[in-house]
Amino acid sequence: MNFELVAEGLGFPEGPVLLSDGSVLVVEIRTGRLTKVMPDGAKQIVAELGGGPNGAAVGPDGAVYVCNNGGLTFFDAAPDLAIPGHAPEDYRCGSIQRVDLQSGEVVTLYDSCDGRPLRGPNDLVFDGQGGFWFSDYGKADDWTADRGWVVYARIDGSLIRRVRGGMLGPNGVGLSPDGKTLYVAETQTGRLWAMDVVEPGVLGPPPLPWAPGRLIATLPGHQMIDSLAVEAGGNVCVAGGPDGGVTVFDPDGSHEHVRLPGEVIVTNICFGGPDMCDAWITASGSGRLYRTRWPRPGLRLAYNG
Repeated sequence: MNFELVAEGLGFPEGPVLLSDGSVLVVEIRTGRLTKVMPDGAKQIVAELGGGPNGAAVGPDGAVYVCNNGGLTFFDAAPDLAIPGHAPEDYRCGSIQRVDLQSGEVVTLYDSCDGRPLRGPNDLVFDGQGGFWFSDYGKADDWTADRGWVVYARIDGSLIRRVRGGMLGPNGVGLSPDGKTLYVAETQTGRLWAMDVVEPGVLGPPPLPWAPGRLIATLPGHQMIDSLAVEAGGNVCVAGGPDGGVTVFDPDGSHEHVRLPGEVIVTNICFGGPDMCDAWITASGSGRLYRTRWPRPGLRLAYNG
């Protein structure tokens, strides 16, 4: 598989979203921006979001919705390897933001849930009914770490509720082709979970009371996984895993790894193009965005830019 470098010099890019003009939106966690990357690699700032924008998706109204984790500290382990850390001193809370792509206007849609501040919203996916699932990864310091949550919300501000908790770093979220299964990647354990969607915003009970869902697989060794995208055939492509790249999980638990040469921290993937076999991959640690031809088509999302 050949990987084409599309852009570099990005501030820990995440949340790639393909637009109809062939450009790709990425959030830059380190700089607090939403940035458009043109097909030739040129970059254009769409909005200054502040905090730590961590994931993005187009909603039913054509706006872009952003999971903002509230900010992270970073240190440079090497000239092309940035490492995220804990919350900065000016951290207040996380939020869900709405960005108008025409005007660049940014509105905070939610910054709390059930009377408690959002801690570190990370990734989101829209269902076919116009609501969205998102992960709240939580925050950590040298002494403590939050338990994370899966949350459901509506874009009109009328509903936000925690649906499934007790997770150790819930990160990437995605829906199966039939919309009946929510997949959640758990960073700290290297596990991919499946949760049954009963109706919009409602999950069926897990098979065990101490598990968040059905376990698809746990990667061996000390491996962390990040955000994800689903293929049209049902495989779940999760960024992260061995040595940086994308791990492809079959719902039956088998998996294979696609290595991204020279990269250590690979965080997300999205699909597009006429046949949905074009894949864009964020290598956050080095600040790079790549493009490649994927061997199978990705799943078309409920809404596209």
